[in-house]
Amino acid sequence: MPSGKRGRFPIGTPILDAARELGVYVESVCGGRATCGRCQVEVQEGIFAKHKINSTLDHISPVGAKERRYAEKRELAPGRRLSCSATIQGDLVIDVPQDVQINAQIVRKSPIERVIERNPAVQLCYVEVDEPDMHKPLGDLDRLKVRLEAEWGWEDLLVSQHLLPQVQSILRKGNWGVTAAIHRDLDSSRPTIIALWPGLKNEAYGIACDIGSTTVAMHLVSLLSGRVAASVGAQNPQIRFGEDLMSRVSYVMMQPEGREAMTKAVRGAINDLVAKACREGEVEADSILDAVFVGNPIMHHLFLGIDPTELGQAPFALAVSGEVHTWASELALTINVGARVYVLPCIAGHVGADAAGAVLSEGPHRQDRMMLLVDVGTNAEIVLGNSKRMVAASSPTGPAFEGAEISAGQRAAPGAIERVRIDPATLEPRFRIIGSDLWSDEPGFAEAAEQLGITGICGSAIIEVVAEMYLAGIISEDGVVDGEMAARTPRIVQTGRTWAYVLHDGKQKHLVTQNDVRAIQLAKAALYAGIRLLMEKQGVEKVDTIGFAGAFGSFIDPKYAMVLGLIPDCPLSEVKAVGNAAGTGALMALLNREYRREIETTVKWIEKIETALEPRFQQLFIDAMAIPNRIDPFPNLAAAVPLPERRMATANGESAPRRRSREERAARRARD
Repeated sequence: MPSGKRGRFPIGTPILDAARELGVYVESVCGGRATCGRCQVEVQEGIFAKHKINSTLDHISPVGAKERRYAEKRELAPGRRLSCSATIQGDLVIDVPQDVQINAQIVRKSPIERVIERNPAVQLCYVEVDEPDMHKPLGDLDRLKVRLEAEWGWEDLLVSQHLLPQVQSILRKGNWGVTAAIHRDLDSSRPTIIALWPGLKNEAYGIACDIGSTTVAMHLVSLLSGRVAASVGAQNPQIRFGEDLMSRVSYVMMQPEGREAMTKAVRGAINDLVAKACREGEVEADSILDAVFVGNPIMHHLFLGIDPTELGQAPFALAVSGEVHTWASELALTINVGARVYVLPCIAGHVGADAAGAVLSEGPHRQDRMMLLVDVGTNAEIVLGNSKRMVAASSPTGPAFEGAEISAGQRAAPGAIERVRIDPATLEPRFRIIGSDLWSDEPGFAEAAEQLGITGICGSAIIEVVAEMYLAGIISEDGVVDGEMAARTPRIVQTGRTWAYVLHDGKQKHLVTQNDVRAIQLAKAALYAGIRLLMEKQGVEKVDTIGFAGAFGSFIDPKYAMVLGLIPDCPLSEVKAVGNAAGTGALMALLNREYRREIETTVKWIEKIETALEPRFQQLFIDAMAIPNRIDPFPNLAAAVPLPERRMATANGESAPRRRSREERAARRARD
């Protein structure tokens, strides 16, 4: 973990050798002498039902002389082992920490550049307080409140408990001149002094954080100017407990300490990002006074320390659906001890605060056009509507789009194939890898690939390669890899009873198998069926504009998404990546508290459609298994891309004109 690669090895195999054989290149610059310490790994203990593995410390070799010598000379954190020395003695789940990964995942989430009018919940106020007077026995804190009311208009102030023992020393250290940080979110709430510094303090920062199931992205922002001081991101360490959301819920249900472990992991990752952002932005963590968070419902609950078990079973009840106001200290966040935390409201059981953040950012509720907003992830969240009506749903797409469940799949990291084109005449591919701007048929690519490696296929390339295989005639409308094509090219190879396409044949051979195509079909069918269901609820046959949200959505080529049938037909010019819209919504709510009120009001009239309870979903799903779709037309796509003749493959791999099913003929007659 977190790459998800797995294999079988003889007992006694060094973990470093096993990792490298799987293509997980753990760094070791000392040649396995246990002197550099860069090959550190951690054993994850527990029963991992998804992998059918019981991983225990008994399944790894005892600490040897080399590791003891290293631990004596340098520091080896508790729970860590040197993979060059530790050997496999049984079933193991191994976590490669982020700080030792060579091909660490690239977290591609950044804020959208836009002007946000500032009206933050925190204000800095400098005052000079009257010195004590024996004839006026008013306490130091009370005289501070008097000056804040006289000079800044703050009445009826509350004071954070942690400040009470410090007030007198701060006032005297500042020679009676101090800066108070006042927090007031709701106009109806009492303002609170949350921080106090001696002298003049002219820095106040906040963090806007999107807790995704795969990645955590954070922006460090000046509350005084709106300037983004730093944007950082990292993998969500909860991946080691389960790739998708339901597997994490299962882990909580099966392990007594599961919820606590995942809460601790994600809060630790957030604190690591705070430290990293402060270093990059040259900001003191004590200057961070406000924080806004978004995330899907399960991430939302785990971050807040809430057991997500109820979200794993009908009726998918949220513990809390509305906005959350709390304190950073209650969540063990390493920012100013008095800092406040605001979490956007969730829309429904599987449409969370991240979807609410995307709605706030893109504003379908502020326009008349019918907008489709899609956040593609392990659990896709879909919102469709305009200023008159909005509906929302979630679709269980699974982790296939992010590289899991794909034979050569991996997360976005240097060396991963990210773009693919297939020549329809020769069926020869060309591709690009992350870390190089060159295509595989261009001069200089071989040198770049030698340095980076060609390690697998990431999500954006998985969509492109399946769509290109369809456009080139390698797979049929029904997603069957056509064995007849083997007569035209050696890239079509037989794998058991099915066929596969060889995308790359080098040090590592990367195939696109029939099972890979099926995994993508299942994922895209679930997403499209959810979208189509919302369109039917809205009573529309087309959408006016489509926004792809999220880190993965930002790198999907709209043309290939439509060829695959991931989204409905729409003018390609109206299909845009909107970046990390959830994070942008969090940024808006951080810098302007009026946006908090806007999204709190908006989510109350978004209608949630539960796909699992809709009788039409199954038929829509079946129709969406075809590429691009068995029923729905794609005139805008056909005008932009030459689509192949609709056909299907027979059981023996031969191509035949596609016959419409009885259900399809009936559906077409009904529609006509």
